[in-house]
Amino acid sequence: MPEQDRDVPPLFTVGLLQFLVVFLLFIALLHQQRDLTVLALLVLVLTLGARGWAALSLSNLNGSCSIDKQTLFPDETLLLDIKIENNKFLPIRLRTDVPVAAPLHPAGLKTLAKESTLWWRQAAHFQWALVARTRGVHAIGSPRILAGDLFSFYSKTKTTGQPRQVIVYPRLVPLQHVALPKHDFFGMPGAASPVQDPVYILGTRDYQSGHSAKHIHWKASARHNRLQEKIFEPSIQEKALILVDVESFVRSGAETEFEQTLEVVASLAMQLMKRGCAFGLGTNGAMVGEHSGWVPVSRNLRQLPVLLEILARLKMESRGDLMAGLLLGSELPWGVSCVHFSYEEDRSLAALEKFLFRRRIPMVSFVCRTRLTAESGTDIVRAGVHSLKKIRASL
Repeated sequence: MPEQDRDVPPLFTVGLLQFLVVFLLFIALLHQQRDLTVLALLVLVLTLGARGWAALSLSNLNGSCSIDKQTLFPDETLLLDIKIENNKFLPIRLRTDVPVAAPLHPAGLKTLAKESTLWWRQAAHFQWALVARTRGVHAIGSPRILAGDLFSFYSKTKTTGQPRQVIVYPRLVPLQHVALPKHDFFGMPGAASPVQDPVYILGTRDYQSGHSAKHIHWKASARHNRLQEKIFEPSIQEKALILVDVESFVRSGAETEFEQTLEVVASLAMQLMKRGCAFGLGTNGAMVGEHSGWVPVSRNLRQLPVLLEILARLKMESRGDLMAGLLLGSELPWGVSCVHFSYEEDRSLAALEKFLFRRRIPMVSFVCRTRLTAESGTDIVRAGVHSLKKIRASL
């Protein structure tokens, strides 16, 4: 059924009034009232013509919707562009409505709307600059086109394009340098170690006298016409598994602290990537969409975007025990360290420490709420547990 514009005169939209116009035409013809007959005919022709015009308005009307980016950080701008082409000789009056999530709307509303008139063989562009205000996965629905006659008496509705999702990462904040506890299997880590790991070969270089002959790369030596020796990757590297215990935030209803923690986690992952560390993520929180809350520890170019998307999709809703998810969700490589985030110290933190201690996995934990002394009101922190303020430069 055609949708009516809110400003349409009732005479053209209400069925009872239209029936009265027909009845008035019948009376005018019966009594041979020429002026009244002409007026009634004009009203009926205008009404029927507007209906037919609206019925044809959607034919050969094409629309497309595009966004300039799908992932962004808070306060970044997203450009939404809608193009509508009227590929016929019939001009139309056009209105475009785009449902968007409230955090993307400039005024906090849920619908973007613009109107225009399209003449024959004409196209129109509608653009909006949307600012992502909060972390999360925000929807941009399929644009709805209302097209009709130039008087906007009647209109037809058409939906074009596909709904989109915009992924807003947590905000990046300045952090202090975080030193991770690590295992030193060969003593000194990296290239300073007196023992080289023969498994990971980075390349070759000119052979240096005094080095073992078993490290000579004979094929490379033949190719360069001089002795070449193998260069090995450092035997130990920083590997970090970041754990986020969502259940502790849920129990306390700490939404603000939860968002602040995710900002620190995202910034820490960025810091680890710049340091060349391997890192991963584990959480017991529910996700938006069919996504796992576990990112295996790895070091590649896609690791950071994947982790940031998981943080964007993370909801403050518990999905079970974090330690149970640790047993099922992630394989812990040798030499990994754990960085744990929770709202406060509780029994689950102590159980997790024991679990990791038995597997010789060092852990450092950051909490939003620490215990306070009764006399001085100062924070009480024990070894391995620190306040979130310790690594966040400005909180």
